Amino acid sequence: MNNAMNILGQKMNLFAASANVLVLPVFAGEANLAESVAERLPESLRKTALRLMKAHDFSAKPNEMMTIDVHDAAHHHVVIVGLGSAADATLETAREMIGAVVACARRLGARSIAVEIPVSDEGDVADVAEAMVVAAQLADYAFDTYKEKNGAKRMKEMTLVIKEGRDVLRVRRAVERGCAIAGGVAVARDLVNMPAQVMTPSALAEAAERIVKEAGKNFSLKVLDRAECEALGMGSYVAVGNGSDEPLKFLHLTYMPERSTRKRLAVIGKGVTFDSGGLSLKPGDGMMTMKCDMAGAAAVLGFFTVLGQLQPRCEVHGIVAAVENMPSGKAIRPGDVVKASNGKTIEILNTDAEGRLTLADALTYAKKLEPTAMVDLATLTGACVVALGEEITGLMSNNNDLAQAVLDSAEDAGEKMWRMPLEKRYRSLIESEIADLRNIPTSRYGGSLTAGLFLEEFVDGLPWVHLDIAGPAFAEKPMGSYLGKGGTGHGVRTLVELVERM
Repeated sequence: MNNAMNILGQKMNLFAASANVLVLPVFAGEANLAESVAERLPESLRKTALRLMKAHDFSAKPNEMMTIDVHDAAHHHVVIVGLGSAADATLETAREMIGAVVACARRLGARSIAVEIPVSDEGDVADVAEAMVVAAQLADYAFDTYKEKNGAKRMKEMTLVIKEGRDVLRVRRAVERGCAIAGGVAVARDLVNMPAQVMTPSALAEAAERIVKEAGKNFSLKVLDRAECEALGMGSYVAVGNGSDEPLKFLHLTYMPERSTRKRLAVIGKGVTFDSGGLSLKPGDGMMTMKCDMAGAAAVLGFFTVLGQLQPRCEVHGIVAAVENMPSGKAIRPGDVVKASNGKTIEILNTDAEGRLTLADALTYAKKLEPTAMVDLATLTGACVVALGEEITGLMSNNNDLAQAVLDSAEDAGEKMWRMPLEKRYRSLIESEIADLRNIPTSRYGGSLTAGLFLEEFVDGLPWVHLDIAGPAFAEKPMGSYLGKGGTGHGVRTLVELVERM
């Protein structure tokens, strides 16, 4: 992760830390809150704190802040931040708190912070520490590659203050894991945020090659070109790339654990590096963020970055059918029929429904690896954003156990997902009069569900989850306190939790 802040876990008194900003998190609900907070401060700050808390009616609501100027040689500010009720506290409480703290530190011009790890009676100090680390790194992220002064506002260091000596080792391990996860998310965010003129299918393949090389001996990469994909019968995927001058690249990343295992996870990411809509051309304002149409692929590559550091016990395959969807005299036309590698024919009625065409062959390829579970991630439908908004992923699955495992993983990771049905009665809406399937339904309603049903045609009953990340993959406005605008790396954190459950 470029320019990532250095994060430490230390057993110490908060006010002995040398950071620019010292952060004291406070739970609400105590009978004598002001006195309780004051007792945790150095005597020199107590009167000031009591006066400010009274003046501002400080009640420790979530992310409520009070700043005390110190101006001594070591520190500049003490920030008291509210967490809300301890009974209602979750890991997301800690994430949102630290995101707000990083933003506050930036406003104050600070480059280093020290913060006590807040733990409720039901919480675990290592889990809270990891959540704080991930959120702090995400909050501090900035895509400033093309800025003249890049990295100018990044935080340099954060110290997590540990209260109990027995927790030091666990917290330091949590810091390492949190930094690894945040690094993987940053990789995904960088890939999405790069302009499409740079992040072509070939560039995506080069990024995969770097990740595999850095990850070590347990990793490998296979890259297939157009001729090789045609030889495998990938007519659906190949057709999408017909209109582009950029060569398509089919990526197969593999992680093999040291010990043999029966568990095999396949993760498939939609890799359309730019989506103009093809001949079914999008309007101009609909194209402005279409460099993000490879966010599923970016999540897969970011996930593999984390695998290299965490070395899980499950075998993992990452599949990306990278391509650019452009209009030209060679582009597929509405009314054309293509054949996928499982033998199914597809009538193309809208060339802007191209993601499912690439995933059809990617899923078929992944299925041949005989995985015990398959998960695809795709910025697939605007209909899912209409249904669930910009911050929630739509989940569809043919397997209740796998669906629940992904939902539980997302909950722990702090990524929002909601299960949607694969309604069998809607299957008729994707039946074609001249082919096996059509790539858009006959109804304008339920578009995310019919897209899921289309993909299900290519998994042959293997346990499979489809994640429609069209909403949360790219933030057009900040999502909470720790995810800013642009690519979010959505899905990486969930995949990490899932692979460790397998």
